[in-house]
Amino acid sequence: MNDLVKDTHEGEEEKKLNFRPQSFDDYVGQKSVVDNIEVMVMSALRRKAPLDHILFCGPPGLGKTSLAMLVSSQMNAKLHVISGPALERKADLAAVLTNLAPNDVLFIDEIHRMHISIEEILYSALEDFRLDIILGQGASARTMQIGLNPFTLIGATTRAGLLSNPLRDRFHCLLNFDYYNEEELQQIILKNSYKLEIQLNQLAVSEIARRSRGTPRIALRLLRRIRDFAVVADEIHDKVSQHLVQKALKMLRIDDHGLDSMDLKILQTIKDVYQCGPVGIEALAATLAEDKGTLEDVHEPYLLKEGYLLRTPRGRVLSEKAITHLKDAATSL
Repeated sequence: MNDLVKDTHEGEEEKKLNFRPQSFDDYVGQKSVVDNIEVMVMSALRRKAPLDHILFCGPPGLGKTSLAMLVSSQMNAKLHVISGPALERKADLAAVLTNLAPNDVLFIDEIHRMHISIEEILYSALEDFRLDIILGQGASARTMQIGLNPFTLIGATTRAGLLSNPLRDRFHCLLNFDYYNEEELQQIILKNSYKLEIQLNQLAVSEIARRSRGTPRIALRLLRRIRDFAVVADEIHDKVSQHLVQKALKMLRIDDHGLDSMDLKILQTIKDVYQCGPVGIEALAATLAEDKGTLEDVHEPYLLKEGYLLRTPRGRVLSEKAITHLKDAATSL
């Protein structure tokens, strides 16, 4: 059971915290979300009470886990991190809940992927801080109640629509994360470039931000790879140029609009195999030999946001923008 919950103050996780914001002022972007959280934290501290339960909604890589860590730090509480799919039995969740100390923060990532029979345990735990356990079967069955220490649940989901209404209604605050703009991404890139001991000129920073799909996680991943290219090119002690960034991103197969090889493969498949659509997600996933959930959670949100894909009642359809982009990509090869 200890393998399920990770203490973020130990081992490798502690190193990762160095790349995460250490205060609300240090957190870049998501201003509306952070402002609401800051008020809730200040209120809870003054009332000397646990923070209300919170649900973070939004695409992956936008800082939901970082903000959960920051909340626990500001509340002077211990953070327990667990993934929804890791909870396979009711006993797993029951063990986690009974081991929480007063005012601890429990962060469940991908909470929409918990089985409905497991999430039912959370109902009484969130409302009354107790576990209702049924012993026995049939007419001889009886309910045993176990008291829990007051705690805060922070759930994170990339697909809020998959959460059951009973569970969603038990969160006191629902906050939506939006994609970052280029200026916010530039701030994140600059801050972390110092931590990685790499210097970039402004054009290089802008180039990375422009191709990061509005996602800090992608920006930091690209920054790490560009650091590798700078080391090999012996430019690590100089300001990395835009030319080196462009060369690195070309080798990584990331185009001028931030689309990677899989994004282009999705668009090209819809164009060539399905005559620009419409096509259902199951058929598309089968053709690409890719997991349906990966397409919906990782690739589709950005393609939809940028207008490359259109969602219709009959399925996915390529936009004129996507068709033009594919023609330009073919010409540049």
